[in-house]
Amino acid sequence: MTETAIAIGELSRRTGCNIETIRYYERIGLIPRAARRGRYRSYGGADIARLSFVRRARVLGFTLEEIGALLAIATAGQVDCAEARSIASSHLAGVRKRLADLQRMERVLAETVQACDRGDHAGCPLIDTLSAER
Repeated sequence: MTETAIAIGELSRRTGCNIETIRYYERIGLIPRAARRGRYRSYGGADIARLSFVRRARVLGFTLEEIGALLAIATAGQVDCAEARSIASSHLAGVRKRLADLQRMERVLAETVQACDRGDHAGCPLIDTLSAER
């Protein structure tokens, strides 16, 4: 049984990926260039699976470069889990750093909002905090 080809609009619908993003991913080589039927791109099940992989990785915050490396690992004859782990470990360290930065921002904003609520500050604590040189 042969696989049914789908158009880019259907690929977009099935994966939740914007059509322009799909075209971009093709241009940068993240997904292979689609076969053509006349002027129209034609996709199959492997394209759906690959684009779904890319979308899930993007949701987790992986960069396009990291995703390209993970795809290379995933499509290799023998999957190298150690290399994938290294990419994930590095990404995790970045996520943890961003979380720490967000927690610091949360503290500063919470303190500023509380100062606004107390009303014991001449002027506006938020504007003063944002205007202060560090």
